[in-house]
Amino acid sequence: MANLELATLGNGCFWCTEAVFQRLKGVVSVTPGYSGGDIDNPSYEQVSSGTTSHAEVAQIEFDPDEISYRDLLEIYWKTHDPTTPNRQGADVGTQYRSIIFYHSDEQQKTAESLKAELDSNGTFSAPIVTHIEKFQKFFPAEDYHLNYYNNNPNAGYCKIVIDPKVKKLISEHSDKIKKEYSDTD
Repeated sequence: MANLELATLGNGCFWCTEAVFQRLKGVVSVTPGYSGGDIDNPSYEQVSSGTTSHAEVAQIEFDPDEISYRDLLEIYWKTHDPTTPNRQGADVGTQYRSIIFYHSDEQQKTAESLKAELDSNGTFSAPIVTHIEKFQKFFPAEDYHLNYYNNNPNAGYCKIVIDPKVKKLISEHSDKIKKEYSDTD
């Protein structure tokens, strides 16, 4: 596994992002955290206040020989609403913006190309507002956010918000789901 790459994606609450991407074959780890802001080592409370410019993101370590960056982005765009600025469902604020932090010129080209393709073919009923920006820094979230959905499957937010995203992922991309998740979700 010497060929691992990173993807840093924000599409609303990082609990949702983590739950979706950790189920994919080729994904080695998913770490919720913060990126794109003005201060180092922000706390959840600081980011939630909307004053740090950080977005809730997940940093995804993946094996491109098992899952491509393009496949990750296709799933990313299909598991949130990329047409609403600074909002995902009831989560409102710049910290919930749809954003891709690219780690290489190739990732930037792939993200911009796929965004244009999805806009031109009418995949969504409105234009995609996802920001595509160069990765700068990532700050892991506090430990209690790690593996949140798997550790709290009966919590209200998990049942109402995350469950439908995970179910959609599994129904639309069953060939990309790790066996341990395809049998239990």
